Amino acid sequence: MKYVIILGDGMADEPLAELGGKTPLEYADIPNMDKIARDGRCGMLRTVPDGFEPGSDVANLSILGYDPHTAYTGRGPLEAASMGVTLRDGEVAYRCNLVAVRDGVMEDFNAGHISSAEGVELLKDLDAALGDVRVYPGVGYRNLMVVPRALGAETTAPHDIVGRSVGDYLPRGGDAEVLLDCIERSREVFADHPVNRRRLQEGKTPATEVWPWSGGKKPSLAPFREKYGLAGGVISAVDLLNGIAHLAGMEVIRVPGATGFLDTDYEAKARYAVDALDRLDFVYMHVEAPDEAGHMGSIEEKVRAIERLDEAIGLVLDRPETTVAVLPDHPTPIRCKTHTADPIPFAILGKGRDSVQAFSEREAAKGSFGLVQAPDFLSLFFSK
Repeated sequence: MKYVIILGDGMADEPLAELGGKTPLEYADIPNMDKIARDGRCGMLRTVPDGFEPGSDVANLSILGYDPHTAYTGRGPLEAASMGVTLRDGEVAYRCNLVAVRDGVMEDFNAGHISSAEGVELLKDLDAALGDVRVYPGVGYRNLMVVPRALGAETTAPHDIVGRSVGDYLPRGGDAEVLLDCIERSREVFADHPVNRRRLQEGKTPATEVWPWSGGKKPSLAPFREKYGLAGGVISAVDLLNGIAHLAGMEVIRVPGATGFLDTDYEAKARYAVDALDRLDFVYMHVEAPDEAGHMGSIEEKVRAIERLDEAIGLVLDRPETTVAVLPDHPTPIRCKTHTADPIPFAILGKGRDSVQAFSEREAAKGSFGLVQAPDFLSLFFSK
């Protein structure tokens, strides 16, 4: 038997008046997800334990069977692992967004979805100005900052404070003085940078500064094969998921055309997932687009992302003798444009049937699996 999880990041939502009281999942045309629910079994999954901020880091670790209470140290070190950055003793890695702050307000947590190539130019010049603090370019606005001789700091995710004064959410405690100095230096470096001049000429949002958050030291994850006796792989365009895969000893499956945004190649991801099952037992196929649409507050883009993902799922369902699950990692409601910790719906095809007829938040809550804690999910999924 082969196993595939198809994860639409942030896909879950709340009922919206604009959709006649339906959620995006209820409104979207998703025959393949509905088939998984109708011919399989459903339930709800708690992916964010009490006391943790709702985010893809904690949620995906949980779904892959790693208890955040013991496995999670911060988002930064997970992304460092994906980027090939080895953390030395005493170093803390922070996720480092390129952001746009105007008049002291967080205008855009991704600087107008700045490109990776532009990020390289900006961070190269910033790195030269920072001394022993190092910055590493990642994908688009998603980058990394490594602080030596570090203690960590209390930080806030920039996507949680769009439209708010940043003064209330600057780093506090521990490494705060170092991080604040890095933010200030980035403002100076970026102020009249050629990248920002070009972006302004093209009518695009400039990157005004960096925003470090979710720092931590290198975590230790038990090898996936030792936990489950299966060879696993991950398909994702974002460093977070690939970092988890690297630390867990799973194969990182690179897919041309996977962008981590709305324009990602959904079909290519599904094709690569199916092909990978010729050599692997389990594939975790992650798609970021619904989450990005949720952060944008775009109902239209979120519905479109869900429907495009559903089309790609058809390729996976065509593979025989494969147990398939579909789920988000957390909700990213249009209303608040950020993550919440509410339980998410899941459906599994290949574990019997229940009475659920469609895949959605309200329908899955009627499913026979009931409420499951995420670290227990893979044991359920792989059970005979």
